Amino acid sequence: MVNKPARPTDSLIGNDSWNIQLDTKGRLKHFLTIEGLGSEILTNILDTAESFANVNEQSVKKVPILRGKTIVNLFFEASTRTRTTFELAAKRLSADILNINISTSATSKGETLLDTLQNLQAMLCDMFIVRHSDSGAAHFIASHVAPHISVINAGDGRHAHPTQAMLDMFTIRRNKGDFGQLRVAIVGDLLHSRVARSQIHALNTLNTGDVRVIAPKTLIPTGIEDMGVSVFNDLEAGIRDADVIIMLRLQKERMLGALLPSEAEYYSQYGLTEERLRAAKDDAIVMHPGPINRGVEIESRVADGVRSVILDQVTYGIAVRMAVMSMVLGREPEQPGGDVT
Repeated sequence: MVNKPARPTDSLIGNDSWNIQLDTKGRLKHFLTIEGLGSEILTNILDTAESFANVNEQSVKKVPILRGKTIVNLFFEASTRTRTTFELAAKRLSADILNINISTSATSKGETLLDTLQNLQAMLCDMFIVRHSDSGAAHFIASHVAPHISVINAGDGRHAHPTQAMLDMFTIRRNKGDFGQLRVAIVGDLLHSRVARSQIHALNTLNTGDVRVIAPKTLIPTGIEDMGVSVFNDLEAGIRDADVIIMLRLQKERMLGALLPSEAEYYSQYGLTEERLRAAKDDAIVMHPGPINRGVEIESRVADGVRSVILDQVTYGIAVRMAVMSMVLGREPEQPGGDVT
């Protein structure tokens, strides 16, 4: 259990006037959420990632952009793809990377989160990459770090996972081109998914033609229609003529109460099989942020099939995270130094 002096609040992360992501020149200082960012910034991330994708395809996969910078992976939740791709991205930008094992850190002995941050700042670090189970945790940390330190949200509670959304946008753009003509369907546990929230904001910011969400009624958040999506409870109706299908993981660790009869029942109604995939366009691509529950959300023949770009998402995650880190740390800081308040 992390011991910290205050809990981030939904009002804090939802207040548009409290936008600490940008500096006074409109450049990224932190990357905490897609909300509040315009299409120009998102497109810049995608374009920058395109150049890094080419670097990752070379025999020597390294550029000196962040040489001399120190980046800390501060993960309070378990992660494989996100943590390792951030680590690879930092190394390919020539930064030094520090992975903090929270379970064996001083926070497990009662040290507060702010004391932990203050000690890391004393080691002259430049960026914290944060994953936490509390919604708003990354915003909370960004509001308390020294002015020269940047924070990237690697997933906070049910709130946001902005770099995952951007690597998904990159995957879609590489396969389908212009967003304006696309029909994108997001299927599954929308109620608990920070990934889905960020994907919806990104798709709408990039002016996607038709964004659909598909789930049983118990897994659809109240008021999701206000986010600019069409809601379906029938899988085949929702994915009909779709260009892109994004499957979501059932987040059983975040569920309270019996929201589903059983995994088998869920698969019978919402599992993506080869037969159901026929409702989508013939050239539709299938995506999943991982980890995959095979036989629950998706059939193995679909996950491993010719339309699947799931492993491409992982590969592109390196380029997108390189882009975000380089954009945030590659700019001249407005204020050098400082301490945790």
